[in-house]
Amino acid sequence: MRLHRGGKTGFSLVELVVVIVIIGILAAIAIPRLSRGASGAGQSAVKANLATLRAAISMYAAEHKNVFPGTTADDFAAKLTKYTDADGGTADVKDATHIYGPYLLVVPPCPVGENAGKTTANKVLVVATSPPVPAPGTGEGWVYNATSGEFYPNTTTTDDGGKAYNTY
Repeated sequence: MRLHRGGKTGFSLVELVVVIVIIGILAAIAIPRLSRGASGAGQSAVKANLATLRAAISMYAAEHKNVFPGTTADDFAAKLTKYTDADGGTADVKDATHIYGPYLLVVPPCPVGENAGKTTANKVLVVATSPPVPAPGTGEGWVYNATSGEFYPNTTTTDDGGKAYNTY
């Protein structure tokens, strides 16, 4: 900054150009990092949802003679979100026989893949294959094997590192 005659101060053109170049460099670094934030959030959310769902499935099996919840999508959701008896029967309220659960408030929607954001993203596709093979065209957010208890996102997409979500 120079002091001109008469006591006026100001920035030279070179100083202004340097500041603009520095701001441009910072923007070039920051903007790509911020744009990857949404995919990173999806990856974190799917990992957290999987941990919660798998823990609920394991807890259900531990309290129900190592039988996993549900052979259908609706049965799976009911057994994890309602009270259950020792044989897996469900009830909306806790009573003398329905003493287990609920393990989840709701089945969370899958935040990644082809069905993310759809109203069916919280639905579960029950399959007989082990590991469960995703079929994203069916619309469900999750895929589950009721015999083995394996639970994965129902997607064929990959994360930023190239790892398939259905292998998490």
